[in-house]
Amino acid sequence: MTDQQKSRREFLGYGLGAVAAGGLIAGGARAATHEVTAPVGEGPFYPIHKQQDRDADLTRFDGRKERAAGQLTVVEGVVMDGDGKPLADALVDIWQANAAGRYHHERDPNPTPRDVNFQGWAQVLTDQDGKYSFLTVKPGAYPAAANWTRPPHIHFKVAKRGFHELTTQMFFDGEPLNDTDQLFLALSEDQRKSVVAVLGKEITKDGEEALHCGFDIVLKPA
Repeated sequence: MTDQQKSRREFLGYGLGAVAAGGLIAGGARAATHEVTAPVGEGPFYPIHKQQDRDADLTRFDGRKERAAGQLTVVEGVVMDGDGKPLADALVDIWQANAAGRYHHERDPNPTPRDVNFQGWAQVLTDQDGKYSFLTVKPGAYPAAANWTRPPHIHFKVAKRGFHELTTQMFFDGEPLNDTDQLFLALSEDQRKSVVAVLGKEITKDGEEALHCGFDIVLKPA
């Protein structure tokens, strides 16, 4: 078992099963149509320095006892092909800004504070059912240009042998800033549906309430 698989199994033991208030299936109605997930730009803040801690819990960094600031958020879904077949052992690469809208990246000009407890980057493998999951905090919005504020989003890069590598971004349903985001507006209506998470609430085994994001990912065969 690889370190990534081990850390993922340990994370799944966190107890992410009790979904509250009308629990939602990851990916929602989109999973029935199996539309290929739309690509969205990588952006300038993909991590450039290899960090040791890239496990599925982004809320704690390098064994620190303190948790990252922000709204606890569970993201999970299935990586599949266009026929709905789950893809095992796909590498899901995730990076995002912290709750204040700042990346753990030396070139991020955002003056908001860094969070030393926020991991900011994770790499997980899908299991035999194509499932992936990770624990994080909801990222904050941040200025991208004078008249452009990026809405909360999480970056994904997904790779599986025999399929085109996908780089995309997951958006949060109902965010007002989605309606003015240049990258989101550049997509067609169907493409937008493929990159918006289905939202709900979840209770962890420790009794903490978390935002639940269902986000299925459909890859295109090479």
